[in-house]
Amino acid sequence: MTQTAEYEIVLDLDAPREQVYAAWTTPHRFARWFGPRIFTTPADRVVMDVRPGGAWQAVLVGDEGFEVTLEGVYREVDGPGRLVFTTGDPDHPGDGPASVVTLTLEEGEGGTTMRFHQFGVNTDQEHAHQARAGWLEFFERLAEHLAVQATSSKVSSRP
Repeated sequence: MTQTAEYEIVLDLDAPREQVYAAWTTPHRFARWFGPRIFTTPADRVVMDVRPGGAWQAVLVGDEGFEVTLEGVYREVDGPGRLVFTTGDPDHPGDGPASVVTLTLEEGEGGTTMRFHQFGVNTDQEHAHQARAGWLEFFERLAEHLAVQATSSKVSSRP
């Protein structure tokens, strides 16, 4: 029997929608925030073919060379407002967990509302709770990355 679980995270980010979208779709920017703090994600180990049917992959590196590879396929690409991608293969997950993520970015006054919805297969509510906690840590790092980008943009635009 296949178990499913889903959840949504909504965040207001202090950055333009185009910058948030770029952080999700540009390997060197994605590498700066993707993953828990105990891992690094080297930019040269991130692959993104951002188009419907294109693959993405990120290798997270931990202590003593421990590695975790996350990967999937883009299902919808409608930048800078929407991305739909998989983690694993939710159509043929085998025994492992897999999911579909829908990311929407809505421009607001002075920032962007990011809606992150994840629907998982071969998972239960406990695993979904753990995944949600992990994504929240990732998104803290995303907000920090966007703040650094905003600061460096202001500095570089000064006469």
